[in-house]
Amino acid sequence: MELRSSWMLIALTATAIMLTAVTADRTNNKSGGLYWSTAEEEAQAQLQPRVDDSAVDADFDADGGFSSLDSMLQWALGHSDPDQLKEAAKEVQGLSPSDLNKKRLEIKQLMEELKTPSDAQLMKVAILDLKNSSLSLEDRHRALEELLELVEPIDNANDLNKLGGLAVVIGELDHSDSETRKMAAWIIGKASQNNPLVQKQVLELGALSKLMEMVKSNSVEEAIKAIYAVSALLRNNMAGQEMFYEEAGEKLLQDIVSDSSIGNRLRIRAVVLLGDLAEFQLGNTEKDELPFFSNRIFLKSVIDLTSAVDLHLQEKALIAIKNLLRLKTTEALVFKDFCGLDVALERMRQQLQDLMVEEYHKDYAMDVESLRNEVQLIFQRKLEKVTRMTA
Repeated sequence: MELRSSWMLIALTATAIMLTAVTADRTNNKSGGLYWSTAEEEAQAQLQPRVDDSAVDADFDADGGFSSLDSMLQWALGHSDPDQLKEAAKEVQGLSPSDLNKKRLEIKQLMEELKTPSDAQLMKVAILDLKNSSLSLEDRHRALEELLELVEPIDNANDLNKLGGLAVVIGELDHSDSETRKMAAWIIGKASQNNPLVQKQVLELGALSKLMEMVKSNSVEEAIKAIYAVSALLRNNMAGQEMFYEEAGEKLLQDIVSDSSIGNRLRIRAVVLLGDLAEFQLGNTEKDELPFFSNRIFLKSVIDLTSAVDLHLQEKALIAIKNLLRLKTTEALVFKDFCGLDVALERMRQQLQDLMVEEYHKDYAMDVESLRNEVQLIFQRKLEKVTRMTA
């Protein structure tokens, strides 16, 4: 019992010494600013003296705290200098019960200071930074990057608007800096993904038209993140899709799909969105099918993508074609006579056979061939139905 008590006394003293250094260091981030603080507070902290990094071991808990007092004691003992522990042993011999209790209270306070902040607290800090009009671009990007990571859990995404952050992020879509606009669109897309609540909030705040305009940006990365956000807002969302069509969204898609000078990454995003819209239409048969789904020029531009060099683009085009073929208003003879789907599918079959010989492409080529074969069967059934009706 006496041994345990002495060990506790020594450990508490060692912990106090070590945690004093840790607190000083963890209160500061790598740039010298306050840890979990706004950029403005960090700037003020630059003037403050720093504790030598050598006073704190790099193995300190990355979450910023300890699971229990015992784990803290074990850590302190393992990271203390033996000579320092001897001095601590001498010191604690003269501690009274009240002094010992005071030491414990000090350590408890240190533990509280080292606790990791909640996601909501971190989000508030990032939002405050973005509200600061004098914030540097570097700090603005940092705040956006933090929000991008924080909004991934659905609960955090739902909290974004409660904290006033959604309107702030949408406001960044008007920023003069392309990287800032890109990051803002990315956050909106991630927060809206499969999240009806955030979808509704974003649409009500008028972000869709801004994002659609950003899709036309000369910056490929900005355009890709913008169409990603548009797709996230429209997925399984009738209100969003109606707004999209009101803003001539079908023309936006047609312009991207039919323009061979546009990078494949953006065209892939566009054709994926088209496939999603067609699939949503299939699940809502009570709603009239939109004319653009059966527009022969648009259909041909989609089918022409099957001849693209990028196999990934071909695959996404096949998925869109499969959904378009299943719609009631699309005509089999248009797919055959005007769009040349039969020729395109045969060309793909031969190409995929060649790729299946190569070990590197074999598995993927087999998957795409399975999809191509599925499209072929749907196309044939649609043609046969027309033949029976005209017989």
